[in-house]
Amino acid sequence: MVRIRVLVVDDHRIFAESLAAALAAEPDVEVAAAGSGPAALRCLERAASEGRRFDVMLVDADLGGKVPGGRPAVPVQDGDEDGLVDGMALVAGVRTAQPQVRIVVLAEKDDPRRAASALQAGASGWVAKDCSLNRLLTVIRGVLRDETHLPPALLTGVLRELTAARKHRTESERLVESLTPREREVLRCMVAGLGRKAVAERLYLSPHTVRTHMQNVLGKLGVHSTLAAVALARRAGVGPVDLSGDVVERGGQLA
Repeated sequence: MVRIRVLVVDDHRIFAESLAAALAAEPDVEVAAAGSGPAALRCLERAASEGRRFDVMLVDADLGGKVPGGRPAVPVQDGDEDGLVDGMALVAGVRTAQPQVRIVVLAEKDDPRRAASALQAGASGWVAKDCSLNRLLTVIRGVLRDETHLPPALLTGVLRELTAARKHRTESERLVESLTPREREVLRCMVAGLGRKAVAERLYLSPHTVRTHMQNVLGKLGVHSTLAAVALARRAGVGPVDLSGDVVERGGQLA
């Protein structure tokens, strides 16, 4: 029998462990639970190193206590031991690092905007936490067949949000295209969370020159902060500079 390996990620441990136990009762499901984003990443990395990768990850939409209008998402690599990596950042990070893992977001309530954000981050499904176990199992098995699962009541709202997001992405791409090659390189460093000193060392520039480039980037993008520039860059599809093998000083803007 081919077993489905599922990782439940929720900082409400009783819920996570209860759900894991319910899923584990299925003869073809093997389950583990993690109580934070960093713990989930460690589980995924350990499983991959042992040749026993997870197939599906179930992620709490409110992981880390993030609420609409609350603290901004932080890069996965900046998460702390208390699980302050939010659910959407974890989805995006895992989809980049282990794209074979299918991700389903578990939510307390339906929210078209957040569901659309989850799909854009790489999730394959959005499910209410109070759904039946049979419904959740159907979704788990469905996403493994490359299906996308949303509650029917959310479809219209999610489509509207995705259409609006495409419009914003087009505008963001136009703004990014106005940057010089050097400014785009600086922007990618900003997306990676590097501070001014680290950018200067990486690009062999003076901190003053980097400061000027950063000011030019903010001005051309029409924003007033690094966080806003990074958000716009991500909408435009600008990824972080590759830091593999680099020893750098992390900036504090996104922490």
